[in-house]
Parts: sequence; C-alpha cells; structure tokens
Amino acid sequence: MDVETLSVLRKRFPCSYLVLLSDRFDFQIMLKAFRLGALGYIVKEISCDRLVATLRLVAMGERVLPPQLADELQSRPSLTDALEVERPVDAACLSDRELEILRWLIMGCPNKVISKRMDISEATVKVHVKAVLRKLRVKNRTQAAIWAANHGMRGRVTEVEPELPVSIPHPAQLPVLELAGVANRL
Repeated sequence: MDVETLSVLRKRFPCSYLVLLSDRFDFQIMLKAFRLGALGYIVKEISCDRLVATLRLVAMGERVLPPQLADELQSRPSLTDALEVERPVDAACLSDRELEILRWLIMGCPNKVISKRMDISEATVKVHVKAVLRKLRVKNRTQAAIWAANHGMRGRVTEVEPELPVSIPHPAQLPVLELAGVANRL
C-alpha cells in the first residue's frame, strides 16, 4: 500500500470508496490507510454479515474502524495518558462561576432553570455558557457536559429539588358533586 497505488486507484475509479482488507490488525498500516484516503480497514477474520454491513456503511461515506483498535488503544498507555492529559479541567481556565454553570450543564438544565437556581439573569447564563464553550473548544452544551463528565466533574444533583408540575385538572376529571340537594335549598 503506497501513495502511487492509491492515486492510480483514485484516477481509475474516482467515485469509489477505498477499503483495506488485511490478514491481521496492524495499527501503523491502519493509520497509513486512513491518511491515504481509505474509509475502512477490515481484518479478514470478520463474519460475512459484518463484512456486508461494514461495506454498506462505507458505501454511505462512513469511516469504519476495526474493533481491534479498542484493544490496541488500551494496550498503549502512552497514547491513553496523552489523551487524558490533553485538556485537564485546570487547563481550561474556567472561572468559579463558569465551573458552576458547567455543573448545571452536566445535569442537562436549560438556561432558564440555571438562571433561577443561581439567581442571575438568563442573559448572564448565556454569556457564561458561551464562555465555557469557547474555553473548552466545544460546539455545544452537550459536548461541554460530556467533556466535563469525562474529566471527573459531577453535576449539582444534591442541590436540585425536583419541581412538581402544577396542573389544573380538566373539569371532566373533577369528582361529581351532588347538586340535587343544593339546588333544592336555593
């Protein structure tokens, strides 16, 4: 597998998706395959059903990684250590208020609830949420919550009391009153 072979394949079949079928899993070869434009790396020990499913995913433009990759990543302590140290919570330089907002985001609270609980305006919450997203380099509040949870942060579960919805029953749900005796007294 080299650049020349892949470029010939790309010229000859410009609308095709490349998949590498290998006798065994090799991390370096897999990396090279994806760098050269392959969308899939399959080890021959795959079952027929999974092979067909994998090829269907690739045909839809999805990248497909072999399950052996998870084992490989776990066996490489230097790689997993580097991923964990990449962006620790302290390095994000969040203020105390932004950390507090992030804890609410972990719980999935909307801005309105956060503003009510923290006794600040909803606009202020929006400003803090945007700052958190920018500092963590994530696109949305869900990604921020996932990032925080992956870095050991927990939400403010003990501080949130569930609010019971106040609902007014429909008149048909009210108990039937004996009005006959009342009407006679009027």
